[in-house]
Amino acid sequence: MKTILVIEDNEDIRENVAEILTLSDYKVLTAANGKEGVEAAQQNKPDLIICDIMMPGIDGYGVLHVLHKEPQTQNIPFIFLTSKSERSDFRAAMEMGADDYITKPFAGNELLNAIESRLRKNDIIKKSLTSDLEGLNELRTAVSTGKTLEDLTAESNVSDYKKRQVIYKTGNHPHYLYYILKGKVKSYKTHEDGKDLVIDLYNQGDFFGYTALLENSPYKETAEAIEETELALIARKDFEELLNSNPAIARKLIALLSKNIVAKEEQLLGIAYNTLRKKVAEALISMQKKYHINKKEPYLIDISREELATIAGTATESLIRTLSDFKSENLVDIKTGKIIIVDEKKLNNLIR
Repeated sequence: MKTILVIEDNEDIRENVAEILTLSDYKVLTAANGKEGVEAAQQNKPDLIICDIMMPGIDGYGVLHVLHKEPQTQNIPFIFLTSKSERSDFRAAMEMGADDYITKPFAGNELLNAIESRLRKNDIIKKSLTSDLEGLNELRTAVSTGKTLEDLTAESNVSDYKKRQVIYKTGNHPHYLYYILKGKVKSYKTHEDGKDLVIDLYNQGDFFGYTALLENSPYKETAEAIEETELALIARKDFEELLNSNPAIARKLIALLSKNIVAKEEQLLGIAYNTLRKKVAEALISMQKKYHINKKEPYLIDISREELATIAGTATESLIRTLSDFKSENLVDIKTGKIIIVDEKKLNNLIR
């Protein structure tokens, strides 16, 4: 049962709203003024708040301001209920971060429809979304009746890239969000001495190239196809439309698309300070985790030693020697140049 907090100084209206909500199977909390409302919200963390604007002491704007400053309450859907109906009042409420604005007098079904809509959208926002097309479609559906990213992907240009073909280079300006329909992609930085460092790996169903779009800056890395790859190119304006749909959605989307930042930082830290054996073991495990889809069959790491060395952050000769050691220790097997992880547990122990 969802809990709704009603903050209203007019007793008749407060009781009327509470009755409508109770009859609609909501748990209802009430507060007679802004101060009580803030305290009730902080203590109970309701699923949604309905709040009058004109109240003595802390008015509705003040309540919204206080609750939006605190992480535990800032994402609770907030609906203003007020007799103020000027366009300027509506704009002020929405610019402060309110989710909806209902004017008095109102019909019961109008109130319930607004509540159901906001609760439904908030449930989707709170879900642990995946970084693939399905996750972003759920997100877009939560805030818009427009096209989904799947529609945009279907309508977008589709480009084929050969193995080792560059998709974009450091310094290029971004025009697209890339979605992998088929294949694998790596992104890397090149040192002034010509050595490459792989900073991310992408698989079918992944988006990439979004950091430059979010920062409105040139690419700081180069992206290249690891094998024959098919990409959907989603126009920048469509990506920005999704970001601008709603502040809460934008925050969720940024977190969704950037969730690998911490892992990336740990990877770079490991490359700087880990032992050679640990670097190579980590590169092998990361490849297996990223690309081993069919768990019933062994995964064959089928990339060149040079590419694997850039992922591990070491010299090719050092990588080859370490792979030879791993093979003699029965950690991996090598058949026709392809690497098979034989003892994943022991490799993981090397990383710890």
